[in-house]
Amino acid sequence: MTNPLLKVFRSKLNTAIILLISLLGIGVVGFKILTKSSWIDSLYMTVITITTVGFKEVSPLDDDAKIFTIFLILASVIIVGYAIKVITEYIITKNDVEELKQKKMQKKIDAMSDHIIICGYGRNGKQAAKKLLAHNRYFVVIEKEKERIKKHQSPQVPFVEGNANEDEVLLLAGIERASTLISALPRDSDNLFVVLSARQINKDIHIISRASQESSYSKLKLAGANNVILPDMIGGDHMASLVVVPDLVEFIDNLGIVGESQINIEEIDVEKLYDISNIKTIRDLELRKKTGCNIIGYKSPEGEYIINPEANQELPENSKVIVLGRPEQIDKLNLLFNIVVE
Repeated sequence: MTNPLLKVFRSKLNTAIILLISLLGIGVVGFKILTKSSWIDSLYMTVITITTVGFKEVSPLDDDAKIFTIFLILASVIIVGYAIKVITEYIITKNDVEELKQKKMQKKIDAMSDHIIICGYGRNGKQAAKKLLAHNRYFVVIEKEKERIKKHQSPQVPFVEGNANEDEVLLLAGIERASTLISALPRDSDNLFVVLSARQINKDIHIISRASQESSYSKLKLAGANNVILPDMIGGDHMASLVVVPDLVEFIDNLGIVGESQINIEEIDVEKLYDISNIKTIRDLELRKKTGCNIIGYKSPEGEYIINPEANQELPENSKVIVLGRPEQIDKLNLLFNIVVE
């Protein structure tokens, strides 16, 4: 949204430009008529008169031409002075507004904790941001291209301008307080450097890195990345799967996001579902009866996954369940257990 103050100054700026063009036009036509000079000579006389540089006139001026020149000089002093004042104020105000917006955005970032940092806002970075927005997760984007920031920055997508390879930029994005870092830079060498820097600053952060070459996989894992994603490999595998098992792939794709913000599948900490002082089973929760949702997966405190767990599966502390349901059923689940989507 354009700042109202900038709108005022832009209006004044347009007025100043129109006055300058009008002054130049009047001067050229006036000298052409009064001195019978060529158009080039008339333009030359107008410019040296408006700018008051003091060069000699092209031809001697009669009394009418001198009177015209006097009024042209007086008008130019007022109009040019006004134009310089407006242009200066516009530049200063624009810089102040941009600085104020940046400070406001940085203040918002400084207040974040357990957020996600996305390094790079290319194709992969944008896709990650879209997914996180759909799940109402807080994140910060680090991007070095100013034009890209201006195009995409919004209250929902805060940016830190700079190179993600620099520790100072990572600190501005709140790397010390972040829970996850997604390095989606186009070059593997840059991603490697980001992973090394992030792991050095925050030893507990979960790092997900993009890789273009398969040979970079082990290097990124060794540098400290928890997960390394090869988009080209995933894309090729996905296309092949659409040939081999098309209906299954289409169904799985639809488990993600329908539209902009409707969720079909959720991962939930069991602590949000019941008081863990008295351990319950999946049967005890009665999620299917209460909300219509089904538990299709279980993650133990040790990180082991069980697909389609039994009803007598106990749900101890620090375990998680993967819940499947229609968007309205997921909403009912969140409402019933007062689950706040972060």
